[in-house]
Amino acid sequence: MSTTKKLPSWLELTEEGAIITLRKPTEINQIQVDRISLRAPTVKDVQQATVQSGGDAEKRELILFASLTGSGDKDISAMTIVDYNRLQAGYFRLVEDDEPYAYHD
Repeated sequence: MSTTKKLPSWLELTEEGAIITLRKPTEINQIQVDRISLRAPTVKDVQQATVQSGGDAEKRELILFASLTGSGDKDISAMTIVDYNRLQAGYFRLVEDDEPYAYHD
């Protein structure tokens, strides 16, 4: 029995991160796009977003996603909720470990 997760048609994983096809074109850095690249996060990315957000979890996520897409947080917050959910799904797919983990002494 396989537990391999099938990727949705709007999500493409690459060596550098993910490419997400948006349901509705949106403006990123003053350009209309229908796909957005999301690079894989580093520990430093998460730390910086945490510091900049001042403890606000929603703001932290917006700052982090803006950094990972090379856009502004206002661009991210203007996305439709469906496309924002796709961005979240892409992010969580990038940070999840696909390999089973076994601890040995």
